[in-house]
Amino acid sequence: VQLQASGGGLVQAGGSLRLSCAASGSIVSINTMGWYRQAPGKQRELVAAITSGGSTNYADSVKGRFTISRDNAKNTVYLQMNSLKPEDTAVYYCKAEIRRVGTYEWYAYWGQGTQVTVSS
Repeated sequence: VQLQASGGGLVQAGGSLRLSCAASGSIVSINTMGWYRQAPGKQRELVAAITSGGSTNYADSVKGRFTISRDNAKNTVYLQMNSLKPEDTAVYYCKAEIRRVGTYEWYAYWGQGTQVTVSS
């Protein structure tokens, strides 16, 4: 099982980016999918998460600006980021709780991270 994240880049403050993360491999089911970020010198923090049923939760710092969504048919989660601020600069990681073929347990998988840089 692999998670492949994409969509990061350099953007000016006030701009927008859309991150994508696709899960692939021998997957039976995916539960919660989410995005985390880690800025230099800081701990990794939850940005947003979405359950298989579509329930979402967001960090207070991104509410009203970021939107998480998923396409279950494509095993893909998205993060639409609007009104970006310099403090949103970080490496963004996707995470998914996945049950693999041949198992009954759920495992957490992480994507490789994608850099988001917001200039002032």
